[in-house]
Amino acid sequence: MVEPITTPQHYVPPSARDLRSQAVHRLQVGAFGLCAMLLLVGLANIITDRVDRNTDVEDPIHEVVAVDAKPKKAASDPLADIGVVPASDPTPTPTPTPTVTAGPRPAPMQSGEPAPLLDQ
Repeated sequence: MVEPITTPQHYVPPSARDLRSQAVHRLQVGAFGLCAMLLLVGLANIITDRVDRNTDVEDPIHEVVAVDAKPKKAASDPLADIGVVPASDPTPTPTPTPTVTAGPRPAPMQSGEPAPLLDQ
């Protein structure tokens, strides 16, 4: 049977042995956590490498299915077909290009003559 506490209890600091065991326990938990993270990252790297390797190789069944497949009808907009809304991809109308008219050509320069001004 446990005796009831009748006097105040004082704080007893942990001994050197207790402090050392706590430090060792913290180191063990930290080392285990680092190893676990290293293993998880390695596993994720292996998985992504395998996925990348498998996506590069084409499955030969796709070629067989593509040969046997019926041609698909081009997607159309039914509302545009009956004229309710404008077509989503109308044919572009050609825009006229502006023509540049050539003005009078300046006379060729003789040596010693100033260049003629065009805007007078």
